[in-house]
Amino acid sequence: MKIAFFGHSCFQASEALAKQLVSLLECVTGEREVEFYLGGYGEFDDFALECCKTYRSSHKNASLVFVTPYITHSYQKLHGLNKVFDYIIYPEIEDKPKRFAITYRNRWMVESADFVICAISQHRGGAYQAFRYAVRLGKPIYNLLLTPENGL
Repeated sequence: MKIAFFGHSCFQASEALAKQLVSLLECVTGEREVEFYLGGYGEFDDFALECCKTYRSSHKNASLVFVTPYITHSYQKLHGLNKVFDYIIYPEIEDKPKRFAITYRNRWMVESADFVICAISQHRGGAYQAFRYAVRLGKPIYNLLLTPENGL
């Protein structure tokens, strides 16, 4: 099973949301082998990574996967990521304009995922675009920030 994460770069983490996310991961995955696809570029990504690490501490069948939008990351950056993630994946998007690399990476993550978890509260930004793409593809989605006010 593959689970992709998307959220706004400005995200207010809380202990309650962390418990909610870890509980959701346990419910969705059961005892199946799971790969967590993470982007690593904002506060939500940091939050999701920490929750996935918490999950993995009691579920050895989980892998942390950094999906990079840039094949040209420096050696130092990739070496640091190797200490945090089990795998680094670069989708085949090298023919896309570099300024749209994150958008294409996000689309690849959605297409590859069996389940999408997001923290979307605004109708704009790359995370929102990924969320809308997941909706269009009919992917199962859970929005941690779903409220009547944001209507998502």
